[in-house]
Amino acid sequence: MADETAADATRNAGNALPEDPPDAPGAPPGTSGPGTSGHRTSDRDPTGPGASGRAASSPDTPDHGTPDHGTSAPGTPGPAEWRTWQDAAERALYGPDGFYTRPGGPGPAGHFRTSVHASPLYAGAVAALLRRVDTALGHPAELALVDVGAGRGELLTGVLAALPEEVAARVRPHAVERAPRPPGLDPRIDWRADLPAPGSLTGLLFANEWLDNVPLDVVETDADGVPRRVLVRADGAERLGAPVDGPDAEWLARWWPPVAPDAAGPGPSPAPGLRAEIGRPRDAAWARAVRTLRTGLAVAADYAHRRADRPPFGSLTGFRAGREVAPVPDGSCDLTAHVALDACAGPGAELLTQRTALHALGVSGGRPPLSLATSDPTRYVRALARAGQAAELTDPAGLGAFTWLLQPAGGTACTGLLTPDLPSGDPH
Repeated sequence: MADETAADATRNAGNALPEDPPDAPGAPPGTSGPGTSGHRTSDRDPTGPGASGRAASSPDTPDHGTPDHGTSAPGTPGPAEWRTWQDAAERALYGPDGFYTRPGGPGPAGHFRTSVHASPLYAGAVAALLRRVDTALGHPAELALVDVGAGRGELLTGVLAALPEEVAARVRPHAVERAPRPPGLDPRIDWRADLPAPGSLTGLLFANEWLDNVPLDVVETDADGVPRRVLVRADGAERLGAPVDGPDAEWLARWWPPVAPDAAGPGPSPAPGLRAEIGRPRDAAWARAVRTLRTGLAVAADYAHRRADRPPFGSLTGFRAGREVAPVPDGSCDLTAHVALDACAGPGAELLTQRTALHALGVSGGRPPLSLATSDPTRYVRALARAGQAAELTDPAGLGAFTWLLQPAGGTACTGLLTPDLPSGDPH
């Protein structure tokens, strides 16, 4: 999953991808985190909102106390400072001693069982998609492959190994990752902390579980149904802050209406204790990533939800050593929330399940014929293992329920490269 200093950008009206805001924070829109990670293995339901929604009435929810309209004095020790979740998560994940940037850390593989680590079939599928992009673009002399939130470079390494020599010779692989370059990485891979310049590349950009780690603000409705920003300390204690207004309130009204007063016209106020995550930083981060491509295809693969089925108590949660834990922004655990990919999608985008996408790329969990066990036992065992790995990647109750957002860039050449299982057209 990934990192991005969340650019506080306003999503343009309609379906157009937003431009970078003039007042965006100065930190580069690079990424870090478990970009190569797939499903975070734990006891939670992988297709639901997670166990992270903590309504005000929940006994596990810290006392919010009196609404607070700011933070403590600058000199107050870190654990006592009240911050927005976006600010707190940015520091906890990507600060000098952050969960993903801490020197000598194990990387995503030390905490999550990922699609990439589950099977080389995943990298093989991305390689197959890259070849389709290559064909659609007329086999350019240089074919970019950008892995946003590259982890330790496992996905790029696997894709390069799976490509035919003729294609691999033209591929220019770029790993976008804040963590230091791992030792022994293929020297062909360009390791960078920032996204390449807008419009500078032709090819495929792949962001595997990056957006769920882009920090964002959390809101909760108070006793009067007014959505307020949730402030948090480094020890995980929370309280309600100022009411949400401006572009953030507009985003909630459009994309997460259950927590937005009058989103559907005059009527009762939202119920107290509802929670939501404001996805504008992710919309802006994804738009910036797509603009890296002059022409080609950008893909985001993540656990997601849509406007019609947003989780009523949000989805923010934590992970450590493969287990789901309370989200505490002290640098000790991953902080992640499901992605409103329908809000991120731009014109011409498609939203598919991972199961559908991988099936379209030749990853099938079909078992080999039993007769092969007699005629060629070694081949049968290998085929059976492959089928098991494919079944895990496409399990509709697990990894297969993830969503792939496919966004063509620079024209329609890379439209429809996979067979959709959902109606095509405007995903909004």
